[in-house]
Amino acid sequence: MRLSSTLSMYIGRHFLAGFGVLFLLFLAMILMFDIVELLRRAAPRPNITFLTVLQMAFLKLPNMGEQVFPFAALCGGMVAFWRLTRHHELVVARATGISAWQFLLPVLAIAFVLGILKITVLNPFASALLSKYDRLEAVLMKGQSSSVALSSSGLWLRQSNATGQSVIHAKRMVPRASTVEIGDVTVFTYEGVDKFIGRIEADEARLEDGFWHLIDVRLLSPETPTQIEAEYWLETDLTLAKILDSFAAPETVSFWMMPEFIATLEKAGFSAVHHRLRWHSLLAAPLLLCAMVLIAATFTLRHARRGGTTFVVTMGVLTGFVFYFFSDLVFALGLSDSIPVTLAAWTPSGVTTLLGLAMLLHLEDG
Repeated sequence: MRLSSTLSMYIGRHFLAGFGVLFLLFLAMILMFDIVELLRRAAPRPNITFLTVLQMAFLKLPNMGEQVFPFAALCGGMVAFWRLTRHHELVVARATGISAWQFLLPVLAIAFVLGILKITVLNPFASALLSKYDRLEAVLMKGQSSSVALSSSGLWLRQSNATGQSVIHAKRMVPRASTVEIGDVTVFTYEGVDKFIGRIEADEARLEDGFWHLIDVRLLSPETPTQIEAEYWLETDLTLAKILDSFAAPETVSFWMMPEFIATLEKAGFSAVHHRLRWHSLLAAPLLLCAMVLIAATFTLRHARRGGTTFVVTMGVLTGFVFYFFSDLVFALGLSDSIPVTLAAWTPSGVTTLLGLAMLLHLEDG
């Protein structure tokens, strides 16, 4: 028997309502805990106000929402199917000849669309806000005054000291074992925040302990003849660890910009395994949400036959913990190059989908 469009919309509406309510509930809980944690970290710093803490918590919230998205789909599916079975609506539908696969189809379609929206809309929004959060955290919580940015035009560095700040641009970069070398270097120096005082050009520079060692240098200042030096030392608070750490946050790069950023990162000589793993895991998001719906349906059908809300809730929470533990384990293997990045990114969603299909086939077709 063919499932009517009215019943499809009815079941889909129940799933969307359950997903939306639980997703907002999870976000509210995360926001509350984040505010408490940020207040604790800001306690020794009187310059950080409560409004700043709220701003930082809300900037981080969309990224946390990305992480709980699959769990919200799992719990939302269980709530929706549990309501329908409790009111015997699915029982009546099954009695008319409609199989579980048919009334699951609209929910799977909605879950797939939600997965696409997650990677195309929510992820770019969350990445942009998380990048702002990281900058605020670095300045306010950690007291860092420098920043690093890598783009297709080269490497950009900003550093500051007691007298002013400087912006460094390099067209090429070669990372070494314990330092980094940059070429075609231009340094813009400022007094205070925005008073330009001069420019330094160099053929190459090497990061040493507390200094940039510049080679073949030209010092240019307004209304002053150009000075040529064989060597020049520029004070800096940057280290190789800080530069590498600045590239270790793939969550701050949106889905749309990730391929270009990976290419730029590899061109500069840095490893892009973490970013590739992040990008492939985003691509797997629609399949993962469909897998969560299958798992939710499995527990709900068991509930319909055996009864017991406690069983459904317990198994749902346990499944969420097992899934995240398994995902972290597989991702760790991917980051260590023990398994291919593509396999590491797609394994959690693929295995969960196969597991849900197998359990439903066992329950439905025995």
